[in-house]
Amino acid sequence: MKLSSKIPVAAAALALALGAAGLATAQSKKTLVFVVNGASDFWKIAEAGVKKAQGELPKYNLQFKYPEQAAAAVQQRVMEDLVAAGAAGIMVSAVDPKNQTDGLDKIAGQTLLFTTDSDAPKSKRVAYIGSSNVDLGKSAGKLMLQALPNGGKCIGFVGLPGADNARERIEGVKATIKGSKVDLVDVRGDEIDQGRAKRNVEDALAANPDTACLVGFYSYNTPRIYEVLKESGKLGKIKVIGFDEDPITLGGVKEGTIVGTVVQQPFEWGYRGMKLMAAYLEGNKPDVPKDGIIIVPGKVIDKSNVDAFTASMKQMMGK
Repeated sequence: MKLSSKIPVAAAALALALGAAGLATAQSKKTLVFVVNGASDFWKIAEAGVKKAQGELPKYNLQFKYPEQAAAAVQQRVMEDLVAAGAAGIMVSAVDPKNQTDGLDKIAGQTLLFTTDSDAPKSKRVAYIGSSNVDLGKSAGKLMLQALPNGGKCIGFVGLPGADNARERIEGVKATIKGSKVDLVDVRGDEIDQGRAKRNVEDALAANPDTACLVGFYSYNTPRIYEVLKESGKLGKIKVIGFDEDPITLGGVKEGTIVGTVVQQPFEWGYRGMKLMAAYLEGNKPDVPKDGIIIVPGKVIDKSNVDAFTASMKQMMGK
């Protein structure tokens, strides 16, 4: 009896040991997380980049997180939860860098912190990988000047006016059109609320019937502009300049109802960002410059190159 009673105990001990070994194996993989600033199809491109990086980083567990609301407090809670769960590194597009510095520093004191898309240069983040948003704004300003050689009133639309990416894009536009007859008279924010984004366009046109051009500073702003103009019968009558590569935006560029769009390379942010964080954690830091800023250049897409760009996007996304 004593011999037989030891059999299930031994089996249980073996099962427990195997389970612990499996858990240890799972926990041996360091977790790296890409945290965005809000829900938008734009981020699917970066997510595809993270997916590619995962295939090349088998020793890591790569994750992609969307906060349920585009608010600094919500984003901070997401990051703190990730740190508590043992995340080895976080790359974040800061919702409100100016007022988020203390929170970001708290995260940077507990795990490796990179920023992307919207930098937080006053924080203790190790590096920023993304666009020069000032340069992107300058490219959009050039499109505005080309579209309105005789000048005109323009209104812009953006998700988070306080975010560095928004502020710097607007700064770039204003620097480029300064001294011309093109005037950016207003920029309306929507806090990444799609319904509000569309209402902003409707309200702006109702209050400013002499508007000559509309600028969508975030990826979803230009599609909302397109929808309002189409519904009101003004598509093609008001010049539209966009940012990023939403399918509606690219379709408008192809048909000529959108002058052009200034695109970034979010796929590279996801792919290179994850690879760089992994290398940094392994003690390999040659790709991080002293100022911590890694610029991935943007591109201007117009009717002349939209087909080639769309084809390259489909290939990148695996479609």
